[in-house]
Amino acid sequence: MTHTRPAPVIAGVLLAAGGGRRLGGRPKALLEHRGRPLVEHAVRTLRDGGCDPVHVVLGASAGEVRVRADLAGCLVTVNPLWEEGMGSSLRAGLRALAGTDADAALVLLVDQPGIGPEAVARVASAYRSRTALAAASYGGERGHPVLFGADRWEDIAAGAVGDQGARAYLRTHREAISLVECSDVAQAYDIDTTEDLAHLE
Repeated sequence: MTHTRPAPVIAGVLLAAGGGRRLGGRPKALLEHRGRPLVEHAVRTLRDGGCDPVHVVLGASAGEVRVRADLAGCLVTVNPLWEEGMGSSLRAGLRALAGTDADAALVLLVDQPGIGPEAVARVASAYRSRTALAAASYGGERGHPVLFGADRWEDIAAGAVGDQGARAYLRTHREAISLVECSDVAQAYDIDTTEDLAHLE
C-alpha cells in the first residue's frame, strides 16, 4: 500500500501595513491598481499561486483598508507597531500562524504588483520540509516572495526588527536558501516613491 503524503499547507502572508511615507502618507494597501486597491491584487496573487489560507497584516489606516478593500476569506491581523517597520509586521504575521496546521509561510509585500501568481507558485513548489527556506530570484538576486518552513518561524521572528524583516536571518542562512529564478514571469519593482506610481494602471 502506498501512502501519498498530504500536500503541504502553505499559508500566504501578505505584509500590507506600510504607511507610504514617501508617497505623502498614502497607505500602500489602498493605492489603486486596475481600479482596485493594491491589497486585493496581492491577496489574489497569493490565492492564485496556491496559498491557502491567506493572512493579511495591516497597519496604517487599517480600518479604512478593511472598509475599502475586499478581504473576504482572509485572516486579518492588525499590527499596532507597524511604524517600527516591516520587521514588526513579519513578526505579527508569523505569530498569527503559530499553532495552525501551516507547514510554511510564503511572504509577499503589498507594494510589488509586478509579482504574480506564477512566481508565488514557483517559490511554493520549492517546499520540501518544515525547515524549508526558498526565495524568488531575479537575475540571481534574491527577492520576494520568500518561503519559510514552520520550524524556522520562531528564529525568524526573533530577528525581525526595524525595516530589516528577515534580511539578517536570510544572510546568516544563505547556504540553506533555494533560489527560484522568476525574472521570466515577474518584475520585482517596489512602489516606494511618487515616480514608482507610474507602474500602476
